[in-house]
Amino acid sequence: VSWWRGRDDVNSRSIGIEIVNPGHEHGYRAFPPAQVAAVIQLCRDCVARWSIAPQSVLAHSDVAPTRKEDPGELFPWDQLFAAGVGHWTEPVRATGGRFLAMGDNGQPVEAYQGLLAAYGYFQEITGTFDEATRFNTFAFQRHFRPGRVDGIADMGTITTLHRLLTSLPSIL
Repeated sequence: VSWWRGRDDVNSRSIGIEIVNPGHEHGYRAFPPAQVAAVIQLCRDCVARWSIAPQSVLAHSDVAPTRKEDPGELFPWDQLFAAGVGHWTEPVRATGGRFLAMGDNGQPVEAYQGLLAAYGYFQEITGTFDEATRFNTFAFQRHFRPGRVDGIADMGTITTLHRLLTSLPSIL
């Protein structure tokens, strides 16, 4: 079960690259530079060979946020982006202010859910910050705001998401 930008069963129409790391349950650690360089080279080759839009290079956790955590918040997405793979903007740090979390309701939650859905996550716009919204927030933070992965949509998370949306090419 996977989903991205309106397409389900992403696994049947994608290239999966497994990256060795013990994972969150078994001593998750930073990826060695040689491994990152190999992943960058492989991704660049795949993107060029099959005319894949760089921003379509995603994490398992992006397409299946309730089931997957990999590659996780220690994966250097910024380095891939610098090499022409993926999508990235410098994450915005949360400095206080309003935040959205489990159980919150209303228009601000609805607007945030709309941003997640517009970026590509499978997100129903209900106006209630529910489990699905929390899992999507975790996935988003692991990929794009790795300094703080807590499932809470603070202003840093929301602003980073907005920056990513406004920097997407007009044709995906």
